Amino acid sequence: MVQKRKVPERKCVVTNEMKPKKQLIRVVRNKDGEVFVDETGKKNGRGAYLTRDLEIIRQAEKTNVLNRQLNTEVDSSIYEDLIKLVEGKKHD
Repeated sequence: MVQKRKVPERKCVVTNEMKPKKQLIRVVRNKDGEVFVDETGKKNGRGAYLTRDLEIIRQAEKTNVLNRQLNTEVDSSIYEDLIKLVEGKKHD
């Protein structure tokens, strides 16, 4: 009998929905306090997941949810990177 592999799920910090990890974008704060978008999902550090949706990213920016989740000040360039990433994926 073939075993089905369990699909890893994570919670979006804006919507609080559990989704497959591949449908989410990870934002990471490492030990040095740097915040960046982790496209691989494997970098070391404190991570927060956002749904790959422009509305969700804009809502996260408006509510500063990433600041609370990562315990640091998240620069607006991070949100710009997230928006570019989502828009880039839609045109594929």
